[in-house]
Amino acid sequence: MLRVSIHFWKIDFNMIVLAIPFFLIELYLSLKVGENIGFFFSVVWIFLSFSLGMMLLQRSSMTMMGNMNAMRQGKLDIKRFQNVSMAYFIASILLIIPGVFSDFLGLIALGYSFYLQFVAKITPEQKYTNFKKQGDDNVIDVEIIDEYSSDERSS
Repeated sequence: MLRVSIHFWKIDFNMIVLAIPFFLIELYLSLKVGENIGFFFSVVWIFLSFSLGMMLLQRSSMTMMGNMNAMRQGKLDIKRFQNVSMAYFIASILLIIPGVFSDFLGLIALGYSFYLQFVAKITPEQKYTNFKKQGDDNVIDVEIIDEYSSDERSS
């Protein structure tokens, strides 16, 4: 039990060490931008970026379904699908977090997501994908309807 808790403590300590530079850059840039544009526009910036992040997060299910359809049509491979989905989700979370640096990183992730979706849209559809249709293209299904009952045939 002690061994597990020490292992988790090391992970938390490493995350804290990695997060400290991010928070310092975030604080510095937010104070500099706030000093240049003023308090009112800083509040407007935070509100707009939060609203954009929430809108992206709310529409993530529709975006995911669109990406799945593109993958089914052969426009996206599984690796690009994962990259688009993760970049979109990370962009929405970073835009929700108040601060200039996180907004900048969120816009970069959103741009990367749009870039991958745009490149996927202009690639031609592939005929051979991992999704297989049921049935055979060379077979025609036919149903035979017997007009006479079995009693009328015997006579």
